[in-house]
Amino acid sequence: MYNVTSYPQTVRISGPVPLEYSGLIKYCEGVPVKTISALSDEQLVWPEETSMQVADKQAQLPVDRRIELTINRFTVERHMEPSTLGNSLYKPVLVPTLYTALSMGDLAANSSVYGLQTNAYVLKHLEVVEIVINNPAIEGHTFHFHGHNVQVIETGPYGKSNKTTNPPLPHRKSGLWPMWRDTIQVRAFEFIRVRFRADNPGVWFLHCHLAWHEYNGLAIMFIEAPDVLQQQQSVPEVMVEMCKHQNIPTQGNGAGNPGFDMSGLPPAVYPPS
Repeated sequence: MYNVTSYPQTVRISGPVPLEYSGLIKYCEGVPVKTISALSDEQLVWPEETSMQVADKQAQLPVDRRIELTINRFTVERHMEPSTLGNSLYKPVLVPTLYTALSMGDLAANSSVYGLQTNAYVLKHLEVVEIVINNPAIEGHTFHFHGHNVQVIETGPYGKSNKTTNPPLPHRKSGLWPMWRDTIQVRAFEFIRVRFRADNPGVWFLHCHLAWHEYNGLAIMFIEAPDVLQQQQSVPEVMVEMCKHQNIPTQGNGAGNPGFDMSGLPPAVYPPS
């Protein structure tokens, strides 16, 4: 059993905010409590994925396509400072994105049918995709990939950091056999470069693992090989029935309409230009 303390320095809510939250993490009844002293980030030793290599000696994947994403933080309303990873804040649309990918035929290869709010990127089957995430802000983010592990290829400084409070991070490249991860840390004023092969047809989320960042829209969606997906998979009838009971449409584009008709879909929220 551990006595832990959390410091929510980035919380933005109305009213007084506690400087810390304390509580117990209990793994077994009746064991003594072990107190962990408070540590700053500077005291912690973070693993550097670029300094490690995989035991099975999988080489770096050759790149077919490159997608560059930059975190953009802005104020929408008082006490709310969301960030985008794509062009707009990620928001769920009316039709679950998987259902759109399965029901739109050839149009499923066009990212527009999913709605601008999904930040959808359509990937071709088996292409190797390189993702670069740039973080020009003072706040770090942990990103989680659904559907794939990724090779960590490179990290380095990005943006204008403060030499005193946030000295520039070193530039690091992986060796011949990069580490694979499904979750990566993008620190303040840092970029990271990762790769994966699109060999898992489906609809996959890439999002910040801080729950309120994800909720506020720091996410994108990969629509992977929808042509192959339509041949290999279908939605179980029990799932369709569950959606019907909740008045959730199960066919059509993101708005539940045919083609590119997005009427009825709330407008996307973009950072100020």
